[in-house]
Amino acid sequence: MIGKKADVIIAIDPDVDKSGVAHLEVASRELKLTSLFFADLLDYLLQVKKTGRDVVVIVEEGFFSNAHWHLSPKDNPYIAAAKGNAVGRNHETGRKIIEMALHYKLKVCGVRPLIKCWKGKDRKITDKEFKSFTNYNGRTSQDMRDAGLLAWVYAGLPIRIPV
Repeated sequence: MIGKKADVIIAIDPDVDKSGVAHLEVASRELKLTSLFFADLLDYLLQVKKTGRDVVVIVEEGFFSNAHWHLSPKDNPYIAAAKGNAVGRNHETGRKIIEMALHYKLKVCGVRPLIKCWKGKDRKITDKEFKSFTNYNGRTSQDMRDAGLLAWVYAGLPIRIPV
């Protein structure tokens, strides 16, 4: 595993609308999940910076993935262009989050998307799977679970991958 990098890990699954955000207190394994609009996310990062705690920000860099080819045979050129535009906007959101975290002088690390090996749609992690090893008991969305999983893995905490 990657091992402890900081006292607090903020992991972000970027999205144009609302990004999934995980706040992990590494020692206690206390996990808080939310989803934030871009401006609110920047305010949150600035607030985290002001605490003076040992924090690292992890941002999923979806543009490293080869799995963002979302076209189907029925798509016409307009649909293909719209899908490409949406993927590009998400990627740019991630880049801007990294840029702003660096601007705030936070430790930041862009990481490749994790391997999809779960039981959910498109092999994404389900609510039940996520809660089975994090003991998180609040409501989650896919973006929040993805951010939480990213924080958990980055901290080197144990996970259970289905067989």
